[in-house]
Amino acid sequence: MADNKVQILGKQVMTGGFVDGDEYALRNTQVKPPETGWRALNSDEVERLVKNNNYAEDWDSILVADPFDARQVRNNRFYGLVRIGAVRDVVLEYHDMMLPAGISNSLIISCDIGDDAAIHNVAYLAHYIVGSRCILFNLDELHTTNYAKFGNGIVKDGEPEEVRVWLEVINEGGDRRVLPFDGMNTADAYLWARYRDDQVLQRSLREMTQRQFDSRRGYYGTIGDDTVIKNSRILKDVRIGSHCYIKGANKLKNLTINSSAEEPSQIGEGVELVNGIIGFGGKVFYGCKAVRFVLGTNCSLKYGARLINSILGDNSTISCCEVLNNLIFPAHEQHHNNSFLVAAVVKGQSNIAAGATIGSNHNSRANDNEIEAGRGFWPGLASSLKHSSRFASYVLLAKGDYPAELDIPFPFSLVSNNVARDRLEIMPAYWWLHNMYALARNQWKFLVRDRRAHHRQYIEFDYLAPDTVEEIFRALDWLEQWKDRDDHVILPAGGNGLDPENGVDNGAGNPDDTGAADSGRATADGPGATADEPGAADEPGAADANPLPGPLEKSRRPVMIRRPGRAYRAYREMILYYAMTNLLRYCEECYVEHHGDAGNRRAGTASSSEVESWLDRLAGGCCRHWVNLGGQLVPEEEVDRLREDIGTGNIGDWESVHRRYDELWQRYPHQKYRHAYMALLRWSGTDRIDHEQWRLACDEVVRVQDLIAERVYQSRRKDYDNYFRRSTYRNDAEMTAVVGTAEENPFVQLVREDARDFPGQVKRFCSGR
Repeated sequence: MADNKVQILGKQVMTGGFVDGDEYALRNTQVKPPETGWRALNSDEVERLVKNNNYAEDWDSILVADPFDARQVRNNRFYGLVRIGAVRDVVLEYHDMMLPAGISNSLIISCDIGDDAAIHNVAYLAHYIVGSRCILFNLDELHTTNYAKFGNGIVKDGEPEEVRVWLEVINEGGDRRVLPFDGMNTADAYLWARYRDDQVLQRSLREMTQRQFDSRRGYYGTIGDDTVIKNSRILKDVRIGSHCYIKGANKLKNLTINSSAEEPSQIGEGVELVNGIIGFGGKVFYGCKAVRFVLGTNCSLKYGARLINSILGDNSTISCCEVLNNLIFPAHEQHHNNSFLVAAVVKGQSNIAAGATIGSNHNSRANDNEIEAGRGFWPGLASSLKHSSRFASYVLLAKGDYPAELDIPFPFSLVSNNVARDRLEIMPAYWWLHNMYALARNQWKFLVRDRRAHHRQYIEFDYLAPDTVEEIFRALDWLEQWKDRDDHVILPAGGNGLDPENGVDNGAGNPDDTGAADSGRATADGPGATADEPGAADEPGAADANPLPGPLEKSRRPVMIRRPGRAYRAYREMILYYAMTNLLRYCEECYVEHHGDAGNRRAGTASSSEVESWLDRLAGGCCRHWVNLGGQLVPEEEVDRLREDIGTGNIGDWESVHRRYDELWQRYPHQKYRHAYMALLRWSGTDRIDHEQWRLACDEVVRVQDLIAERVYQSRRKDYDNYFRRSTYRNDAEMTAVVGTAEENPFVQLVREDARDFPGQVKRFCSGR
């Protein structure tokens, strides 16, 4: 109430007046009547209910379904139209808690209650539709207002625009704000937040969201079948799916909690959630606070996490930390008590370590600007960043306080702040050269942990995909000038422009510069360091010719590029591996299409002429510019077309937008194959792949697969050979009993098995091997 005073009203307001006119019109559209319909109470039932200390303002407004056992309803007060499903003398059990079906010790205003529900000790239950076999136990307040929006960013009839809920993602100023809605995914949010200069798109998305939901007042809150809510305080304007479990929540307000038998959601003790959407399979436990948020499918908030003005993509987990004003793509992990993430777009498959401070380090009196991090972003322990910064995919930041803004264009690199030498150091291709176990295992882990029963959001989990390979192509162009150097290169003045004239050797004959950060020096001479490979060639008609980036750091201090020649060769190995694994998969599909069921047995061998003809189908160019659209990779021209279709009204609702995502995902495999073919052309330095070039590529990719298996093993074995790790054990037998051996590691064995099978797979499409 506007004056914040308690008002004394007539008792009749509890029995009607929820909305003007027919207050049950919308309610009746939400309810499916029982097969036999509702009926009025008979005189014996009314007498039994009164003896059981029940009160109704009007017993004629209490309708029931058969069978109805009045003995199961005790000590309640009923107001308005209350319709009760079948009530039998049965017991509901959930997690060892057993309660009889029926209603006791509760105040109920204008509700529909399903069959065999157990509602006990609910102090205030108003304007809800409760499903069958639900358990509501020890609740203070559970009610719906006539203007309930259930977390959606809309306004109801007669409401001012000021009450609309926006999510201020990516920066703290609200300049990229979006409207939340049930069904929103990170692709929707990125489309809305990124293209702010497209005013027609912005207006259309806002109008689409408002049209998505009925603006009339009077919808009831709903609780799906088989949902359990116990020992909780306040639930206001919350729509809850079936098979949801809520226990010990402090406050849930203006929410949609999606849940189903296949993907049940859970809300736990001490949780406070306001103005949000929770996806299917969501889990929020142990004192978490979230305000203005969207959680994707299979997301978890745990152990006191704070999530504000943020959107979290599918398969993500946040624990113990603070996350403000972010758009985070799927498969994000942030587990530690003292990490801080503010004002960023993080493009998925990322991990924020303990002590990381990303944000709230204002460079001026204004809010933080933005950080953009590609897939696989991994800031290390206690790393601190300045806004604004940008990172390519799979950048690992070593522990450190980075004093200036960064723009790191090298994918799969290690970045470290060498305080002793006062310089920034970058080791391109670090993951491929020195941490293959983590790189390969993360991709496997993301797939294994994808427990979504229904994929409402499409995600590219391969670390080598069109987006990262294009970043590699650009990195190769920049490293071309130093491709024969296995020492280090120092660039002055923050690496401004990567001008070849500024490339200065840091000292001949000293490739292992002792001033380098330790994390960048580890196992610098691992397997494959001196692979002799043909030089890269420019493919005719390729994307921008040898573009140079801007400065790498906003400073005047030097920047070291560590072992650029070795990184150059590693990047070429990655391109080959990406190209060949995809093209071999493509050849398998072509074989099955041509030979029918014989191909499914994986026993046949394709002729060289067949392979050449299949590869020729992929000629003619491919997309070189890709957008990571919330985890789904989409050609930039397709995103532009989608924007245009939304702006012109050809696509007029979010359901149609999501159907377009479906169509784009169906096209993606072939687009990826064409891109892989282009990558092989560039690796080979030719404009067509003939039999001899294909055979050479097959030989090389078998070698690279063996190299991957060996590097996975070696990078894991380092943990077992480390003196300090071994020092806490009495002997090798104790260490083996506790942590096993590198050889016995399940993932190492899996990769080795793949490497053993790989030559046979290649041979099927490389005759003459």
